[in-house]
Amino acid sequence: MNTKYPDKLQVLYPRQEIEVAVARLAEEITREYQGHNPLLLGVLKGSFVFMSDLVRRLDFPLETGFVQLSSYGRGKESSGKIKISHDLKTPVLGKNVLVVEDIVDTGNSLAFLADYLRQKKPASLQICCLLDKPSRREAPVPVHYRGFTVPDKFLVGYGMDYAEQYRNLPDICILSE
Repeated sequence: MNTKYPDKLQVLYPRQEIEVAVARLAEEITREYQGHNPLLLGVLKGSFVFMSDLVRRLDFPLETGFVQLSSYGRGKESSGKIKISHDLKTPVLGKNVLVVEDIVDTGNSLAFLADYLRQKKPASLQICCLLDKPSRREAPVPVHYRGFTVPDKFLVGYGMDYAEQYRNLPDICILSE
């Protein structure tokens, strides 16, 4: 199926490439977490599509939870002020926690979340992201599993949005002005 998008959207990763990356990540995670009953912690809203596809490929006991951070509002630039707008409901004490994120950009949100989670004393804490944009990194964030390293462009689709639009696109697209 070939989807026609408006001119302001350019496909960076079509759904077939995303499926291959998710399968590869699931294999890597399975090798490390098999038998460890990890807690996969999705960062809402952007990670929900990626996390859904990822957990369906993991064939071992695991738990899931979600947390929502806020720093973007409705624009393209982060406000720099991070807050937890939906806290996790699952305890992390003594658990192997794998944070699942759609994209790591400046790293500020994930650094904030990692510090927050470390205070809850997990047995281990690692990060899995579909997209990593190291060219914009401001805070050091150790990414243990990454699908793609991406250019410094604003990306939408496959769960990622601009002003709550485009989350439903099956491809990852560059949004131009």
